[in-house]
Amino acid sequence: HVQLVESGGGSVQAGGSLRLSCGASGSIYGDACVGWLRQAPGKEREGVAAIDSDGIASYANSVKGRFTVSRDNAKNTLYLQMNSLKAEETAMYYCAAGLAGLDVRGGYCASPNYWGQGTQVTVS
Repeated sequence: HVQLVESGGGSVQAGGSLRLSCGASGSIYGDACVGWLRQAPGKEREGVAAIDSDGIASYANSVKGRFTVSRDNAKNTLYLQMNSLKAEETAMYYCAAGLAGLDVRGGYCASPNYWGQGTQVTVS
């Protein structure tokens, strides 16, 4: 169980790119799954992308081909490269981690036991 801190959010034009980072206070080597969720205004949090300990990535259908999730266990950091951003993807983005692997749902860890405070992404 570690503390997670997101960074890299900001305002970008539609069609632009942004890379989010999530730093962990402790090692994430033991985390079976780490990933990203987002919450848009008036909506619940939804899974965006997740990656397990074997490097297998899972994505929400809406971001496939545009987003790439990666993890660097040595640096205790999770990344989300977002390309061709759309206005509807304006949201608070959160990183999360858990001991279980990938969920059957695209973009989710099976059990996100802990998460950070979020970083705002605004696409206009």
